[in-house]
Amino acid sequence: MLEAVRLHKRYHQGELDVVAVDHFTYAFPPGLTAIVGPSGSGKTTLLNLLAGFDVPTEGEVRLDGRVFSSLSEDERAEVRLRHMGFVFQQWNLIPTLTALENVAFPLMLAGQSLRERTERAQALLAAVGLEKRAKHLPSRLSGGEQQRVAIARALALDPPVLFADEPTGNLDSASGARVVELLLAQAQGGRTVILVTHDLELSCKAERVLHLRDGRLTRIETPSAGLTEAAQSL
Repeated sequence: MLEAVRLHKRYHQGELDVVAVDHFTYAFPPGLTAIVGPSGSGKTTLLNLLAGFDVPTEGEVRLDGRVFSSLSEDERAEVRLRHMGFVFQQWNLIPTLTALENVAFPLMLAGQSLRERTERAQALLAAVGLEKRAKHLPSRLSGGEQQRVAIARALALDPPVLFADEPTGNLDSASGARVVELLLAQAQGGRTVILVTHDLELSCKAERVLHLRDGRLTRIETPSAGLTEAAQSL
């Protein structure tokens, strides 16, 4: 389980202190959790803290009871490689590598043999419907195809936690719907999927919706159950 405990992030801008995340506490269960809120509410900063790309000013992030946020940068990178996957709005594929090579890249970092990583990457591309595009560079793929490659890459090491930052933001409606189906399938398969989105239709598919404003968790919704909980005291 991934857990944030009184997570706080403050930046210095000149003489001003800017609070991006304000004592956020939440334990993320398996399934799909959406984080929503207006621009500047701290959504992406929160995601970066949860994923260990940034460290909190106060509070901590725990992964399976271990204080993840207090580890060194190299130690956090190792945890991310083994336990977390990431899907970004801009895809972040390596432009000089084929779709197959992009998916296999985390497997190479993990020390798998060429045969092992090739077989795993081929299976993942088939799972996202892109087995026939395996030898194409990202520049020869559509936006939706690139995002599906990014999802396959994020799943390469079978991580229990999957992060997605505006995963449909740059896609047309048809491509976005395909990406949403893939993310929902991961959540239904038992992964903890945490996504930031401005897409209200997408957030309504989540099991839980966390509302942020000025860095604070203000409301928790459970769309399927029609429940809403005020969270000012959390």
